[in-house]
Amino acid sequence: MTAMKKLNKIKIIDLFCGAGGLSAGFFKGAVAKDFEGILAIDNDKAAIKTYNANFGNHGIAVNIEEWLSSHSVPVADVIIGGPPCQGFSLLNKNRAGDIRRALWEPYMDFIQKSGASVFVMENVSGLLTSEEFDCIRERAEEIGFVLLNPKVLNTADYGVPQTRKRTIAIGVKRADFLLENLPDFPPKPSHRAPEKPGTLPVWRTVKEFIADLPDPVGTDIRSEHPPYDLHFGRNPTAVSLERYETVPVGGNRFDLQRLRPDITPACWIKKTSGGTDLFGRLWWDRPSVTIRTEFFKPEKGRYLHPEKHRPITHREAARLMSFSDDFIFMGTKTEIARQIGNAVPPKFAEHIAHFVKQLMDLRVNNGEKIEAERTGATA
Repeated sequence: MTAMKKLNKIKIIDLFCGAGGLSAGFFKGAVAKDFEGILAIDNDKAAIKTYNANFGNHGIAVNIEEWLSSHSVPVADVIIGGPPCQGFSLLNKNRAGDIRRALWEPYMDFIQKSGASVFVMENVSGLLTSEEFDCIRERAEEIGFVLLNPKVLNTADYGVPQTRKRTIAIGVKRADFLLENLPDFPPKPSHRAPEKPGTLPVWRTVKEFIADLPDPVGTDIRSEHPPYDLHFGRNPTAVSLERYETVPVGGNRFDLQRLRPDITPACWIKKTSGGTDLFGRLWWDRPSVTIRTEFFKPEKGRYLHPEKHRPITHREAARLMSFSDDFIFMGTKTEIARQIGNAVPPKFAEHIAHFVKQLMDLRVNNGEKIEAERTGATA
């Protein structure tokens, strides 16, 4: 008589996990049945409450160095996460000597101590050309890993209605794989830019994701069921409302200055060049720009609704990040906005998770035993 072996799930540790956008790709996507989260760490208490509300109670709000100093790292198959990106970001004008650059070091310590076979590091596009990335590659090689063609990927190419570019570096332990048998990285895109030829569907648009939402109600988190819990507005001043009404479809601060210089901030009038997204409207028929943590402030970017005279709401921002409406966010308005803007879009993370599953199916460590357990082979 034969007996079915219990599925041996791939154990995941998520570091600098935030609200869990990257984890969502592993635990809520098409390959979720293959993965199990055993530990998640972030020093943002509100983000950890969100993480645990969605993935179980293995998220811990703590400084990663403090945790390492007093705990043994559990055995894991895969380490995922992204050390805080502000130190690498092009928006940070004081990047030299930023202490946050060093947070990749405890991340690499976790990889080594957990015995993981694969790691996924996510960060801003600037990481790939930084001196720190050379150090990361060197440390990875020292602990027996090789990087699989690190790339800057555009999340719009993977079904997210947002042109968000991120560095993705995946490392595999040499001892656990036959490198010549591994799939090519990056994963094949699911969508294409409208101007590119091909048979793939074009990028998904703002209209597909938020056009069904009615006008927001109130100015605070509501007790209603999703999506309306996070679909609230702001109380703009009379001048702010005039500014919103002045910006045309697809317009920005330069249109405001051209049409109504009398209500244009003096600092913008003095600065005649610069980014065209500030105080801009999103377009219905395109993906959104990168959603950042202060998306509710039009002066920070192209965050005005495509046709309504208001900034996008928290729910609209979450949808443009590809979070499903049933994803639970915990915290204040500002804390939730930070979680949304700092997250990895879950739809993009699903493609990364599927690639990692492909890798783990090819792992040769422990020979046929792993493959038998993963596929539920009979005894």
